[in-house]
Amino acid sequence: MAENGARRIRLGMVGGGTGAFIGYVHRIASRLDGDYELVAGALSSRPEVARESGKNLGRAPDRIYTSYEEMAKKEAARPDGIEAVSIVTPNNMHFGPAKTFLEAGIHVICDKPLTATLADARALAAVKPKNGAKFLLTHNYTGYPLVRQARDLVKSGALGKLRVVQVEYPQDWLSTPADPGNKQAAWRTDPKRSGAGGAIGDIGTHAYNLARFVTGLKTDAVSADLQSFVKGRKVDDNVHILLRFAGGARGMLWASQVAPGNENGLQLRVYGEKAGLSWRQDNPNQMWFTELGKPAQLLTRGGAISQPPAASMNVRIPGGHPEGYLEAFATLYSQFAAVIRGEGKAFVPLLPTLADGVEGVEFITASIASSKNDGKWTKLSEV
Repeated sequence: MAENGARRIRLGMVGGGTGAFIGYVHRIASRLDGDYELVAGALSSRPEVARESGKNLGRAPDRIYTSYEEMAKKEAARPDGIEAVSIVTPNNMHFGPAKTFLEAGIHVICDKPLTATLADARALAAVKPKNGAKFLLTHNYTGYPLVRQARDLVKSGALGKLRVVQVEYPQDWLSTPADPGNKQAAWRTDPKRSGAGGAIGDIGTHAYNLARFVTGLKTDAVSADLQSFVKGRKVDDNVHILLRFAGGARGMLWASQVAPGNENGLQLRVYGEKAGLSWRQDNPNQMWFTELGKPAQLLTRGGAISQPPAASMNVRIPGGHPEGYLEAFATLYSQFAAVIRGEGKAFVPLLPTLADGVEGVEFITASIASSKNDGKWTKLSEV
C-alpha cells in the first residue's frame, strides 16, 4: 500500500467518462489503498465528452486525450508517463486498447470479458508485451476474503474430492426492453458492442470465473440453453449451463437478467466427498462450511479460523465491520500494484490473468455453440 511508503503507480484510463458506472467503480478501487494516481485518460470515444470528463476529474489539459492511440504514443514517450492503464469500455473496445498499451510497455488492467470475440482473445494472448508489461483482468469477486478462504479450504482437502459445483448470478434489471437513454443497458444488449453473448458475457463469465477460481477444476465440456425472453432482444438474457469438469465433478450455472426480485444474486455452492461450502455475494462477510455428519459452521471474514495467507492478506478492518464489493475490487488493484513494483510474488496466483480471460471467452463461445445445437455437449478445447 502507498500508505506504507510504497510508490504510487501513475494510471491512465480508457473509457469511463462522465455517467459511466464501471469507470467510476474502477477509479474508487484504484484510490482506496492509495496505490495509484490517475494522471491521464482517453475517457470517451466522443471528443467533447472526453475533454469534459477529463476536466471534471481535474486532469491537466495535456493529459486529456480524445483517442487511446494518441494517449499510448504520447504517454509512452513521457518521462512521467503512465505506467498502467485501466480499460473500462464496452466489450468490443477491449482488444484494440489492450494490444496497443501492452505493445507500448504499459501494464493493462482490463474489465471483463476479455474481448468480444474468441479470435480477438487469442490474438491478444499472442501479443508480446514490451518491457514485460503485465495484464490484470478484473474479475473482482475473486478479491473477497471469504472467496479466497473457500479456495484455500478446497486446496487443503477439507471438502475431499469435489463432486458438485452450483453457481448462479441472477439479476432483474433487463426484464423489460432497454430504455434507449440507458447507456449501460444499450451497449449490453447490442451484439455489435457486447459480442455474441448477452447475460452470459456480462455476468455469466463472472459466475464461471468464480467457480473456476475456488475449485481449481478444469472445464471439459458444456451443455447450454441460452434464451432471449424479452421481445426483440438480440442477445441472451437467461442462460442455463451444465458443466463437466476434468476428474468427474459436475456443475450447473444459471445467469439471468430477467429474474424479478434479484439484484446481484451471485452465489456459489461447492460439495465434495467430506464437506461443502456456500457463499453469497450480497452477504460476503459470512460463509457456511458443512462437514458431513457435523453441525454447520458459519465462517466470518477475518474471523478466528481464517486461514492465512490468501484469506487474511486483504482484510483491512477487524471482523464485524463489513467489507464488500468496492474493497474486493480494490484488492485486485492494490495487489496488482505490488506486482508492478516487483513486490507481489505472493499475489500472482490470486490475480485473474489474460489466460483466464481467454478461457472465459472460450466458455462463452462453447456455450453459444452448444445452445445453437440443441444443448449438444461442446468441449472448450474444440471451439
